[in-house]
Amino acid sequence: MRTGRGWLAVLLWLSATGCGYHTGGHAVTIPEDIQTVAIPEFINATQNYKIEQRLTAAVVREMITRTHYHIVNQTSSEADATLSGTVLGTSSQPLTYDSQTGRTASAMVAVSMKVALTDKKGKVIYENPSYVFREQYQISQTLNSFFQEDSPALERLSREFARSLVSDILEGF
Repeated sequence: MRTGRGWLAVLLWLSATGCGYHTGGHAVTIPEDIQTVAIPEFINATQNYKIEQRLTAAVVREMITRTHYHIVNQTSSEADATLSGTVLGTSSQPLTYDSQTGRTASAMVAVSMKVALTDKKGKVIYENPSYVFREQYQISQTLNSFFQEDSPALERLSREFARSLVSDILEGF
């Protein structure tokens, strides 16, 4: 009888103390004193027209949706941290070809960026100097139904970039 009570006490103690593991994706690396984050428009170092606006808008939407931080659109002395980014390069390359016509059937668009989240004092909270995102899109082969698909592909790429960036910042990856 005593052995049963001893084992029960050990089991209760183990369940109360836990095993030391925790679920991933719940570690917030942003200091608790940060309440306002400035996200000024990213810098565009490419020839791709308005790509920085798409990427910035997607990140702002994602931060507002997924966090409790007050987001401002410009650098401000009131902001506790600033998320800055630079679009370093964009490219679009053929991915597949139509075997009958030899025309491009699908293409891949890629965007490379560098981003940094710094606090008021200039301390880097998060930094990634080499973000690269890619999105595939189909190219219409019939001229009467042809429309540019690269713009919607860049929109999808912007949303995926924003999701990944905000997750990386919040989870410390």
